[in-house]
Amino acid sequence: MTFSLRGHVALVTGNSTGLGQAIGLALGKAGAKVPVNYSNNTARAERALAEYRGAGVETALIQADATTEEGVEELYRRTEAELGAVDIIVVNATCEQPLKPIEEYDWAFYQQMLDFFIKSPYLLTRRGLAPMKQKRWGRIVNIASEVYHRSVAPFSAYVAAKGGQIGWSRSMSRELAPHGITVNVVAPGWIPVERHVKDPQSDKDAYRALIPVDRWGVPQDVAEAVLYLVSNEASFITGQTICVNGGMTPW
Repeated sequence: MTFSLRGHVALVTGNSTGLGQAIGLALGKAGAKVPVNYSNNTARAERALAEYRGAGVETALIQADATTEEGVEELYRRTEAELGAVDIIVVNATCEQPLKPIEEYDWAFYQQMLDFFIKSPYLLTRRGLAPMKQKRWGRIVNIASEVYHRSVAPFSAYVAAKGGQIGWSRSMSRELAPHGITVNVVAPGWIPVERHVKDPQSDKDAYRALIPVDRWGVPQDVAEAVLYLVSNEASFITGQTICVNGGMTPW
């Protein structure tokens, strides 16, 4: 195993499906204990739990909304009781992201974006800092998106929230570096997963034609970037955003 996470507990929000599941499995196969966190789809989460266990990952099934203080407290309480103190946080949970002109958004939708991509990282980090500071070791990775770098439109709510998430991560990296805690961002491109199954094929074809490395990205591409950033080998890397998108943002 190149990057060993034995002795660590990794909290990956929304890791019962899609990119989150790939990330959680990668960290678990590297030796971390990883709970399966989900919000509402119990049947899907139970299938994911079986897959984690089948891969030899020490895990637990925890239903909790990572965008609320009550949900974050429940997520930590159960994780600490069943697996131990968290020292790796990967903020991955997301919601639907429709492309709309600004006239068709309302503030409630903007607020939902901010809850997922700024409020949730804040709540998760604040709750998990004490044991990380005590052991002088911790890893925080925010899963953002290339949309901020590519200025995608009409997508203002999502792009604004992702830009805020990246800015928050940069500031936190400076604040927490003296405590041995790194904070980084992985910004995937469009990597089709379950929730993209109904997206128009014409949109997929148009995006695919732009990818410089001439292939679709897969969830494992993102998972391996996260695995590196949370490893001991990446201890001197903090405050960075790695775009995992096949060269779509070379600047």
